[in-house]
Amino acid sequence: MFNQTTFRFKYWLTAALLSLSASVLAQENVDINLQGDGLPVATAHFTNESAAPVNITDVIRSDLSRSGGLVNFPVGGATVGLNGANPAEWGARGAHALVVGDVVAAGSNYTVRLRLFDAKSKAALGDYALTVPASGLRGAGHRMADFIYEKLMGMRGAFSTRLSYVDRVNGKYQLLISDSDGANSVVALNSNEPIISPSWSPSGTQVAYVSFEQKKPVVYIHDLPTGNRSVIANYKGNNSAPAWSPDGKYLALALSQEGNTQVFRVAANGGGTTRLTRSTGSVIDTEPTYSPDGQTIYFTSDRGGQPQIYKMSANGEASEAATRVTFKGSYNTSARISPDGTKMAYISNIAGGYQTHILDLQYGDAHSISNTTRDESPSFAANGQVVLYSTLKNGRQVLAASSIDGRMQQDLPLPSGKARFPAWGPFMK
Repeated sequence: MFNQTTFRFKYWLTAALLSLSASVLAQENVDINLQGDGLPVATAHFTNESAAPVNITDVIRSDLSRSGGLVNFPVGGATVGLNGANPAEWGARGAHALVVGDVVAAGSNYTVRLRLFDAKSKAALGDYALTVPASGLRGAGHRMADFIYEKLMGMRGAFSTRLSYVDRVNGKYQLLISDSDGANSVVALNSNEPIISPSWSPSGTQVAYVSFEQKKPVVYIHDLPTGNRSVIANYKGNNSAPAWSPDGKYLALALSQEGNTQVFRVAANGGGTTRLTRSTGSVIDTEPTYSPDGQTIYFTSDRGGQPQIYKMSANGEASEAATRVTFKGSYNTSARISPDGTKMAYISNIAGGYQTHILDLQYGDAHSISNTTRDESPSFAANGQVVLYSTLKNGRQVLAASSIDGRMQQDLPLPSGKARFPAWGPFMK
């Protein structure tokens, strides 16, 4: 599908422009396809939850189904309050854990309480309670799912994080910010011209992206709380592929101000650029991304004839040349590093399809985590257990996610069928 010419067009941002189209509606639908096993969790209906405008147990169950490590144990219509739990009964039926709770309306607010049990040992694993307005009920459900996940899996849940992606409505391009399940989307930016490649700041309060509103690719930083924007790169030629350093002080970019597209660094508060890659001729170096410790930058380059992923010191190739990372397959692009620095998500064409892969950076083992063939723009969840990407399914461009072992796969198909450039936000401070 993609040959060398396509690669060059893609990273000069042409292919992206040709395929951005259609409109987006406000409400997303989630289609979950769970494959393989996980710990079965029985989340009973909370008592009095019908009094609230949001069904808390539905939010929790949906989150757990997307976790990649937990699965929902069927509860039917069972409603169980904080003091009515019988974990031994659920353990005998096959559940690993039991979640019970209640909802109490207090004026315009709601208090939501949860208790978690080990259904095998009957031990209580902890309580969690929140008081929120109606608008905060979905967020409360996500935070409760985070609590359950951390207690059962031993690591922080990422359900309370946010997503960004690009879509189009009524002829305008939109940068959208949503919950981790695609719900509650809000428009951060409307534009008559394309928006691509959003990238979250480490604080989760800013997003860098490429906009064509000046009839050329320009990199902006968008402050989400205030809506203020600033231009970070508007140099001659191509300005693209922004990626934040872990300390938030710098962005790595792909710029063509000196001729062929190369990787540069620029201060996040503005200022001059520092060239990092040193390819010459017509070679393209693009799609930089930092390692979590900020010491290494991974990037895509066709310096060997075909696009592959390389790595270099975050200070650039001036002192030491970059080294190649991917060797399996003739087309490997779009590297993203897991938050713990041990894995790399990327797009690979090995058997005629473009699939999301995971590479173990220590041992070099790689495997596909998707069953689609038109994947792009992978992005790790903040806990590193799930990868979000864009792909084509049944003629529709959807957001999809897979667990890092590929057992859990989820679609968030937007009504427009043209959602692209997803990025998963960090844990909020």
